[in-house]
Amino acid sequence: METHDPLERAELTFLLGMAFQLVLSEFVSRLDAAGHADLRPVHGLVFQALRGSGATSSELAERLGVTKQAAGQIIDDLEKRGYVERRPHPAGGRRKLVVLTGKALEHLVAAGRILHELEAQLAEQLHEAGRQIPRAELAAVIRALAGDSIPPWRPVW
Repeated sequence: METHDPLERAELTFLLGMAFQLVLSEFVSRLDAAGHADLRPVHGLVFQALRGSGATSSELAERLGVTKQAAGQIIDDLEKRGYVERRPHPAGGRRKLVVLTGKALEHLVAAGRILHELEAQLAEQLHEAGRQIPRAELAAVIRALAGDSIPPWRPVW
């Protein structure tokens, strides 16, 4: 069946990138409107990487795929704004453990709620058009390229 929609003939990387850009833009817009305009998407990645027991700045750099210097700058900025704090590392020594504060956890709760609401709205819109979010197809693309070891999601934009 021939389609007249040029998007359906576009390259996969363009479609994936454009879909990501549009969903992320809408998510950020809603998050800003909910009172969280002081953070950007990379901060959400940092919060996800620190979730649970935290990490050292070196571990954070590895998880994000950035230099130790870049991770240190992000940590310094987030610490000044009250989203993370440095604590003595449980193993001792000079290392510090970077952990999320209550303020960061509140942000994660709001971001999670907004993301789920956005996804539900997209699912409803697609359902009305006889379509669905292509979660299984996207997961299959990831598995085809990455196999069993799913790589970390890194901010490369």
